[in-house]
Amino acid sequence: MSQAGSEGAGQATMRVAVVGGDGIGPEVIDQGLRVIDAAGVTLETERYELGGSRYLADGTILPDSVLDEWRGFDAIYLGAVGTPGVPPGVIERGLLLKMRFELDLYINRRPFRTDSHDFVVIRENTEGSYAGEGGFLRKGTAHEIATQGSVNTRMGAERCIRYAFDLATSRRNHLTLVHKTNVLTFSGDLWQRAFDEVAEEYPGVETAYNHVDAASIYFVQDPQRYDVIVTDNLFGDILTDLGGAVSGGIGLAASANLNPARTGPSMFEPVHGSAPDIAGQNKANPIAAIMSGAMMLDFLGAGDAAERIERACEACVSTEGSTVAIADAVIAKL
Repeated sequence: MSQAGSEGAGQATMRVAVVGGDGIGPEVIDQGLRVIDAAGVTLETERYELGGSRYLADGTILPDSVLDEWRGFDAIYLGAVGTPGVPPGVIERGLLLKMRFELDLYINRRPFRTDSHDFVVIRENTEGSYAGEGGFLRKGTAHEIATQGSVNTRMGAERCIRYAFDLATSRRNHLTLVHKTNVLTFSGDLWQRAFDEVAEEYPGVETAYNHVDAASIYFVQDPQRYDVIVTDNLFGDILTDLGGAVSGGIGLAASANLNPARTGPSMFEPVHGSAPDIAGQNKANPIAAIMSGAMMLDFLGAGDAAERIERACEACVSTEGSTVAIADAVIAKL
């Protein structure tokens, strides 16, 4: 266990499961914890060695016993997972997706802010094409068939849409649904009907709709049009990486995988990947991990510290140097 400072008298200590993961993950998470400490927030942490390296060592991915332990934590702080030599999908499904499904992390929240735009993408995080529905017929033959379904429930779509409307009311009162209703006439229809019905409960929020291909163009040419975007799992996965690319690069992109009902811990992670080619060299930019840590603090009720960290990161977004030096610069700005 480790302890950081305390933000405010009487505030309960936050219990956080820390998964450094692979590659640069442990390096950037360590700096995120340093910044949280410097911001004056108490964390009680426990580290878990999980990821591609652990899988290669002994076959462990995410045991059910660990999931049970995590249910007693307030949050999970994850660096990055992925190691050369691990077959595709093993860690993604066995660790990341299992975590999302089992802990009901149904909201993926990704903020994008620069001097010229400020928008948030809310991605449904537990359904759609990633639910695992599908299979093979005659695999390995010339007549092989692969199916990959998209599972969309009214409950899953509506709770995500409702979260996005609530967020829009705390920002600029504008919400855009992104889908492909002209081609995906079943899932798209469900999402559109749920969106329109929930919208009636939020008369103060202006709404819009974009096909996902049009949204891809607008992300590049006119991101200023957006405030909050809500979309499904697959489209959200793609659009948020594009959002990172137009907002300073994927290396600066933070994310939150949320259980808004708080029936279990939410998970916070940078989305830049494990970058094994620079691991251990003190080269990785820790800003995304630090910003993810700020999102964690905000979700757990330490909003003042989160805001100070976010402002410090924004002041250091162009800072160059080593992993430690960039974190030092952020701490100096707190």
